[in-house]
Amino acid sequence: MANTFNANIIETIGNTPLVKLSKIVPENCADIFVKLEYFNPTGSYKDRMALAIVEEAEKRGDIKPGKAIVEYTGGSTGTSLAFVCAVKGHTFTAISSDAFAKEKLQSIRLFGAALEIVPCMDGKITPDLFVRMEERVLQLQKEGAYWTEQFENRDALIGYAKMGKEILSQLNKPIDIFCAAVGTAGMLSGVALELKKNNPATKIIALEPASSPFLTKGEKGSHRVEGTATGRLPQMLTKNSYDEALAIDETQARETARLLASKEGIFAGTSSGLNICAAIELGKQLGPGHTIVTVACDSGMKYLAGDLYS
Repeated sequence: MANTFNANIIETIGNTPLVKLSKIVPENCADIFVKLEYFNPTGSYKDRMALAIVEEAEKRGDIKPGKAIVEYTGGSTGTSLAFVCAVKGHTFTAISSDAFAKEKLQSIRLFGAALEIVPCMDGKITPDLFVRMEERVLQLQKEGAYWTEQFENRDALIGYAKMGKEILSQLNKPIDIFCAAVGTAGMLSGVALELKKNNPATKIIALEPASSPFLTKGEKGSHRVEGTATGRLPQMLTKNSYDEALAIDETQARETARLLASKEGIFAGTSSGLNICAAIELGKQLGPGHTIVTVACDSGMKYLAGDLYS
């Protein structure tokens, strides 16, 4: 009998399940499928990005043994980079904030990374917070660290393109809409490239919380949907990578996240609630006979200390 084990845990990244919603989808709605990215090792699709960014930099020689790596992060990217660096033996420092889930910050430390905290205002995620975190990263970069630059690094698209290929292989039918919340926009753009290549008619919709409608109205605002809406246009969100943008009420997103857990058994975070809330609204517009795909970005286990599931 042939061996079926993995050489290390990073080989288990990807190949996550795709499931069809059945309990919270109303009548006369399109079919809605959700890619369960919390099946990745750290419970987030960011594992795909972290692995692609590190391995591509290794191939170019940008990251060599002993080279320090740094990134500013809302938590999931930092956790994924800390995880990949732990397995590969690299030193990693995450710049984050007390605005983000305590569980994410604890995970970064547990993977052996250094963590620096930039204080937030009133517990909210604001555009100036990202500016202050980036300033600290730039200091460390000047001192010789390799900055992974998650908001600009197109190596991330390599990791997310695999996710698009998985969706196509799992769902042997035309996809009318793929929608997802945007932070760096790497996931949306990487998946979109594969879906559009397969079927140019697939519509790609970028999502954001309505309290920070930068893509839809050009307005910045504070919100509590971690990993989204940084108050600027992500470089990876090009005109060719999406068709339109849609803002979703954060209160509705949070309620959807709770319904997902209690009705569908899908235990995910706030951005996942936003994605699926949008998918349902779009599904009601399209009606039966159509197909929408979206993403459960990360595990609800990362949000138990906050108020999402209190």
